[in-house]
Amino acid sequence: MAPRLLAWYDRHRRTLPWRALPGQRADPYHVWLSEIMLQQTTVAAVDAYYRRFLARWPTVGDLAAAPLDDVLHAWAGLGYYARARNLHKCAQAVVERHDGRFPDSEAALLALPGIGTYTAAAIAAIAFDRKATPVDGNVERVVARLFAIDTPLPAAKQELRIAAARLTPEGRPGDFAQASMDLGATVCTPRSPLCMVCPLAEGCAARAAGIAAALPRRTAKAARPRRLGVAFWIVRADGAVLLRRRVEKGLLGGMTEVPSSPWQEDGGALPEAAAHAPLDPGGWRSLPGLVRHVFTHFELELTVLAAEVPAGTPAPGGTFWVPIDRLVEHALPSVMKKVVRHALAGRDGA
Repeated sequence: MAPRLLAWYDRHRRTLPWRALPGQRADPYHVWLSEIMLQQTTVAAVDAYYRRFLARWPTVGDLAAAPLDDVLHAWAGLGYYARARNLHKCAQAVVERHDGRFPDSEAALLALPGIGTYTAAAIAAIAFDRKATPVDGNVERVVARLFAIDTPLPAAKQELRIAAARLTPEGRPGDFAQASMDLGATVCTPRSPLCMVCPLAEGCAARAAGIAAALPRRTAKAARPRRLGVAFWIVRADGAVLLRRRVEKGLLGGMTEVPSSPWQEDGGALPEAAAHAPLDPGGWRSLPGLVRHVFTHFELELTVLAAEVPAGTPAPGGTFWVPIDRLVEHALPSVMKKVVRHALAGRDGA
């Protein structure tokens, strides 16, 4: 199967900003940066972020020397912000431990912050042409259909990894990895796979059995729980907004936020929630409507309470004032951008 897939790839490979041209060696920094960004994110969403990061930090040394706040701000909107923190830590580790050069083995790559099994295999194969087998969602789908693996995901992951590794050739393993990803993205698609143009159709067990579109099977996901909270939009009379930084670890770690109450399944009554405000403005106005945001493991609904305090009011510990027209300079995650838009709309409609 490998020769057929590689021949197809040579004719139909996707042109991607991080992918080396035919005959050129891939830059490990480019491969690593793109693979971290592509986790849980689409190619279309990553394209512009990747180009901006590379223009701002052309080398891993440049990224390592950047302030974390700048990296988080540039990442804002991509989600899964632990990736950005680990991206920065990994860049620093490459500089400190490996003199600014990515190691070329899976084992050494796995020792770096934020690099897991898949990413280590992808960098080893694509950047260094080591015989390694990165298995993403596209590859899982291709392999599940080729071998008619009926075990539902996620239980099937190990079985799929073993089967994928058996397919990986000694020659051109990096191209083979990218060819498998391209095949899954453009031909062996989740719905209505294009079996008539697939270079591996003759050897596909799922196609022969007429079950290609049904694979891979998946265990039904449980419904996301809902959490509730209150965001505190506090504006000083001189036009500054009160913000704070979240703790480094955990959800949205290190990001800047509009202060809020804890996010809980029982949000509690508004007077109780208001006790979590960083300061007491002497009166709140509840803005109509809710801010809704979907995280991987839960859905969030935020009520926004607004208040104004006199000019010169000092920022309580752990918070800081930012002029409204300079909010764009701060690393606000998507949910907090929604809070800002909601609050500004409520102000304009007041």
